[in-house]
Amino acid sequence: MGGRSPPSAGWRRWTPPPLLLLLLVSVLAVEGRFVVEKNSLRVTSPAALRGVYECAIGNFGMPQYGGTMHGVVVYPKANTKACKPFADFGLSFNPKAGGLPVFLLVDRGDCYFTTKGWNAQTAGAAAVLVADDRAEPLITMDTPESSGKEHLENITVPSALVSKRFGDDLKGALENGDMVNVLLDWRESLPHPDERVEYEFWTNSNDECGAKCDMQMSFVRDFRGVAQVLEQRGYTQFAPHYITWYCPEAFVLSAQCRSQCINHGRYCAPDPEQDFTTGYDGKDVVVQNLIQICLFKVANESRKPWLWWDYVHDFAIRCPMKEKKYTTDCAHGVIKSLGMDIDKITQCVGDPDADEDNPVLKAEQDAQIGHGARGDVTILPTFVVNNRQYRGKLDKRAVLRAICSGFEETTEPDICLTQDIQTNQCLENNGGCWLDKNTNFTACKDTFRGRVCECPVVNGVKFVGDGYTHCEGKLVSSPNQNDLRATYTFYAFMGLAASGVGRCQINNGGCWKETRNGKSVSACSNEQAKGCKCPQGFKGDGIHGCEDVDECKERLFCQCKDCSCENTWGSYECGCGGSNMLYMREHDTCISKVATSSVGWGFMWVIFFGLGFAGVGAYAVYKYRLRSYMDSEIRAIMAQYMPLENQETSSHQRHVDHADI
Repeated sequence: MGGRSPPSAGWRRWTPPPLLLLLLVSVLAVEGRFVVEKNSLRVTSPAALRGVYECAIGNFGMPQYGGTMHGVVVYPKANTKACKPFADFGLSFNPKAGGLPVFLLVDRGDCYFTTKGWNAQTAGAAAVLVADDRAEPLITMDTPESSGKEHLENITVPSALVSKRFGDDLKGALENGDMVNVLLDWRESLPHPDERVEYEFWTNSNDECGAKCDMQMSFVRDFRGVAQVLEQRGYTQFAPHYITWYCPEAFVLSAQCRSQCINHGRYCAPDPEQDFTTGYDGKDVVVQNLIQICLFKVANESRKPWLWWDYVHDFAIRCPMKEKKYTTDCAHGVIKSLGMDIDKITQCVGDPDADEDNPVLKAEQDAQIGHGARGDVTILPTFVVNNRQYRGKLDKRAVLRAICSGFEETTEPDICLTQDIQTNQCLENNGGCWLDKNTNFTACKDTFRGRVCECPVVNGVKFVGDGYTHCEGKLVSSPNQNDLRATYTFYAFMGLAASGVGRCQINNGGCWKETRNGKSVSACSNEQAKGCKCPQGFKGDGIHGCEDVDECKERLFCQCKDCSCENTWGSYECGCGGSNMLYMREHDTCISKVATSSVGWGFMWVIFFGLGFAGVGAYAVYKYRLRSYMDSEIRAIMAQYMPLENQETSSHQRHVDHADI
């Protein structure tokens, strides 16, 4: 799939020949399938070709995920396979001022796809379309494994493979002199079901694989901060994965399999240098991959999955193969520096020499197999966004764009709306959406995919409408009244008033409002569900205006004797003749300050003396009643022990009477 693929010298060292199966025979080859990721291409002219066609996204350059590109197709007069620089043929495809971008159509064959893309880009093309040279299903244009990588990191234009039949039709239309206008569309290349994006990063701890490894580590360094912020704020759910192969059973005991595999041939990786005699072995790569998986597993259990990015970044710096530090001890040092539990990670790793399945690596092999719309993961490195494989350059901006395209529209985080990711269409003509120029309320909402005309929510008020010509608002609840349902209609562009509790916060309810000398007066009241009423001191309809009432001229107030009246905006001031007089507004009268003071103090003295006499009287009554009570109690006690004379007489009489009986 990488175009012409000459065998590398490293591969020829594999002996005996059947051991090539170590790389070619995998779980994927036996059980899985490869899915070609596609975008659409819409031809708008000529009429004979008008329609929508499929094309396969190239695994290099920067596809515009979530967006579109409009351009004109050009087929070069020479160098049709784009295997040489177009400057050698005096050709340039830079668009003229005001012209459409050029989508260069080239033929497949004779050189790597990346070479074609680079030559088209340097000639000024905005995108490259590669026409297949054989009648077959669409394939993925991948990057070369060995040579031909010199331009890989610098290709930024998107690329796509089109079928041979469609390519021939395009060439035929151009030969006839037709102008071929097309729209490349990536808006539906990735699913965007909800407000959270789930993505996977299929990677490798090997740092000796050339340009791909260099690009991968550069990406980790650049993307780490963005990934961690998205994860910490709950916008994304991330998981790293690692590809392993198994060794064919017939070669499990061979020296090659024992050097490339752990757990008796169950989990293998290619030799980093493709040379069994020097450097690190494939099994070293598998062990480090396993440590990184277990570190993520432990970090995820502690709700800090973003620590994986720190570990991978630091491990690449502190434990490189070139410095002979690619060891478990070095890995443990990085783990300690991050404050993670080494014992849990070691327990997760298990025994690489055991003749048994490792549950973590077994799960990784199962995950390699495609499910649903996602195909098998066979390309490293690979991003999977919402269960669809990303195609293109492993670049911070390109990958972030792909992730942003995975959010449901209007739910994207702010980072997806920055200028280097997308263009704010609301800045030009308000995006063609409804706008109230008085309040600057707009229905235009910037999104990653463009813009939507959606009536806004203002101060708890949800507007509804088509978003293009008008918006009608409905206030469904009030913070001051339970279960209050108040609806109102607001056409700011027509000048109609709003209604409902809270209406004054929106265009002042359509009522009059004026400010003078820092004092604001409004004819709108939130205590009233609808309508406009001029406040006290003003008169008018409350909508078009309110005029100040001259209370002095109309003799409404300040009519007391010796009063002087002065009108103010919305009120009046009334003064009394003499410095000892005070105006009482609520009674519209003047009273003497001195008299008020004398009467007040005299009254207070009366109250004071009255309370004093009442207290003395109450005390006297209390003392009298207390003395009477004590006398009666004393008499009762004395009567028990010293009977009084009259009591003795009565007793004797009672005794005589009893004897007579």
